[in-house]
Amino acid sequence: MLVLASASPRRADLLRMAGLQFTVAAVDGDESWLPGEAPAAYAGRVARLKAGLAVPEHPGAVILAADTTVWIAPDAPPIGKPADRDEAAATLRALAGGSHFVTTAFAIADTRAALVGWIERQVTTRVHMRIVAADELAAYLDTDDWRDKAGGYGIQSRAAGIVTAIEGSYTAVVGLPLAEVVLALRELGVA
Repeated sequence: MLVLASASPRRADLLRMAGLQFTVAAVDGDESWLPGEAPAAYAGRVARLKAGLAVPEHPGAVILAADTTVWIAPDAPPIGKPADRDEAAATLRALAGGSHFVTTAFAIADTRAALVGWIERQVTTRVHMRIVAADELAAYLDTDDWRDKAGGYGIQSRAAGIVTAIEGSYTAVVGLPLAEVVLALRELGVA
């Protein structure tokens, strides 16, 4: 049995696209960034934390958890989910007209044996965005597309119109590097 330890509808949609059957069991843990922690390491730590929180509740299952973070420099804090419209606007103005990185880390806990086995991976994609006019930004912020998304945007929604190029995995930017996840699950005989 595969368990997705995430409340993200985007991650669930991606797994369904891959033809996988799974159960959703959202977990809630402390996702606070630790000062000095590199953004990619942060995503990996949080993904493992989420999977670990689901382990006691799902013996005999393969548990998948992930975390996505947006960042500009490896020594700078990650760009999280905006708390409100003003923060979303500031974030998108900072990202527009340049490039940034999106790292999605995933952790798989295999609880089918006495000792839990782990697979952990990270996928980083570079995202390029064009400059956004003030009226266009305001129209975007009038939608809910920025809510609950690292960096204040979802590449699979209206923000696709401001992304000019990506270098790497599209599905990792959406929230789950599907090719890498499927390969890892195949290694475990789940996919």
